[in-house]
Amino acid sequence: MLSSLSMMTGRNARSVVNMTTGAMKFSSAQGPAPSPRLSGKVAIVTASTDGIGFAIARRLLKEGASVVVSSRKQKNVDDAVKKLETEGLKSVSGIVCHVAKKDDRSRLFEEANNKFGGLDILISNAAANPAVGPVLDCDEDAWDKIFDINVKSAFLLSKEALPFLRKRGGGSIVYVASIAGLQPFPLLGAYSVSKTALLGLTKAAAQSLATENIRVNCLAPGIIKTRFAQALTDHDASRDIALQSIPMQRFGVPDEMGGVVAFLCSDDASFITGETIVASGGMQSRL
Repeated sequence: MLSSLSMMTGRNARSVVNMTTGAMKFSSAQGPAPSPRLSGKVAIVTASTDGIGFAIARRLLKEGASVVVSSRKQKNVDDAVKKLETEGLKSVSGIVCHVAKKDDRSRLFEEANNKFGGLDILISNAAANPAVGPVLDCDEDAWDKIFDINVKSAFLLSKEALPFLRKRGGGSIVYVASIAGLQPFPLLGAYSVSKTALLGLTKAAAQSLATENIRVNCLAPGIIKTRFAQALTDHDASRDIALQSIPMQRFGVPDEMGGVVAFLCSDDASFITGETIVASGGMQSRL
């Protein structure tokens, strides 16, 4: 397999297959490395001390951006910043932020402005799911919490980001939704509806902001190996059932989601707005 791939990609390319995840990486044996796509940009990533959020923050940093990471707990923030700095990614700052709290959101933007001089990119990644079961079994308190964190905070963060993005002459907003927003998961009923709402917010905000050079897009991950998905990925019975729904026969990893978001925030995606990118290993989502 590897020899065939080498022939397909040319003599000066090397291919590496990660046998754990199935993910494939290609690297050139010749020529200079490309310039970072996000050099000079400033990004905020919410809920970014673990999992997909952390992977997004790390990838944006590797692409040349300055990044503000955040979490509800100071220790998580400190640990994430330290880990990134240990990797040589120094243009990072961290702050505690509960996205449902106005003062916390305000401090988040102040951090980006004071430390790095502005804002170009907002990644809304925070999510909650206190309810398990069919959608109409969800009680009102759990419903309100899910929508406060998953939808309302994304809406408010976007509104509060606009003055900073407009000052820069444009920018990029990315919401992290879920494939459950396209094909509801029966046991994540209310959560699925909240993610569907993000798809609508993406479309509406993108149309509203298109003439201001502010692009709005959405990432809809499939089943990714994170703490959130451990019930599916770390137990034999549930893992086997879940894998049956994934044509690629593996779960995604957070770094793959970081790559999609970095693309959406870069000039490579300069003519893309209002779109939801599904990264699910081929799980059925739509035609």
